[in-house]
Amino acid sequence: MPKRPRIAVVGSANVDLTTFTDRFPKPGETMFGQKFDLGFGGKGANQAVAARLCGADVFMVARVGSDLFGPATIENFKKLGIDATHVNQVQGVSSGVAPIFVEPNGQNRIFVVKGANDELKPKDVDSAADMLKSVDCIVLQFEIPLETVYYTVAFARKNGIRCILNPAPGQPIDVAAIKDLDYFVPNESEAETITGMPVKNLDDAKKCALKLVADGIRRVIITLGENGSLLATREGMQHLPAFPVKCLDSTGAGDAFIGSFAVFLGEDLPEREAVRRANLYAGLSTTGVGTQKSFCDRARFDAEWVSRGKS
Repeated sequence: MPKRPRIAVVGSANVDLTTFTDRFPKPGETMFGQKFDLGFGGKGANQAVAARLCGADVFMVARVGSDLFGPATIENFKKLGIDATHVNQVQGVSSGVAPIFVEPNGQNRIFVVKGANDELKPKDVDSAADMLKSVDCIVLQFEIPLETVYYTVAFARKNGIRCILNPAPGQPIDVAAIKDLDYFVPNESEAETITGMPVKNLDDAKKCALKLVADGIRRVIITLGENGSLLATREGMQHLPAFPVKCLDSTGAGDAFIGSFAVFLGEDLPEREAVRRANLYAGLSTTGVGTQKSFCDRARFDAEWVSRGKS
């Protein structure tokens, strides 16, 4: 029986507003969508849910708005067994929302309105310090202020806590501020935005990963969607292929990868195996619709892992 990791997510909580459509509208065009789905999301919250469903004890540090979505988001964390002690409402501010548009092939386009997520400050990390010092891993994303991200990375290093950063949505960063990271995990578009290098194929991804490692980041994982992921360190790099699945909706697959990867590392699995398992967990998430609702529990994952001959 693997040990039960303790994981803290310092990050965003949104409500996802997902529209399924035959195509994306042209400028000025109004068209009918096929169906609509409302669910809880936000990259931070999604990663917390994935980690919880994979079997970890999970603690969330976040801010929500004073609208009707705020209390519902907190209640959703509690219902899922995620500790929401450090999830607070901010008066006079909306909760974060994410309108999502999904095409028939599963490709998605997402707009994020950060709302209360922008109110998560370094002082809030200090307020949660006792809890954070008790965890095995801290997970971060870019849907909160960069100053809070940088502060939390420094906090993790000072206290000897493993730290995983998912730089999403991609934006220019101060690489020197994240050199103390354990894992930097962008997708192709995020890696391209951050480095200024094109990432259109595996060879591009390798060149980009080499640059990030050369800039001082110790471990880089570039997620490549249906092409799996690329693990790069100062010692070398490995391409770890994806598992074949029938993709319905890719929304949240990156978050599924991050949350599950944190758990598999926390169970003391070898790094390469943790990445491979996270590839499968992320792939399985694309066989359902939505974000958190598409994440599978540990029993289903373990059955899939064994059935594919990867036990």
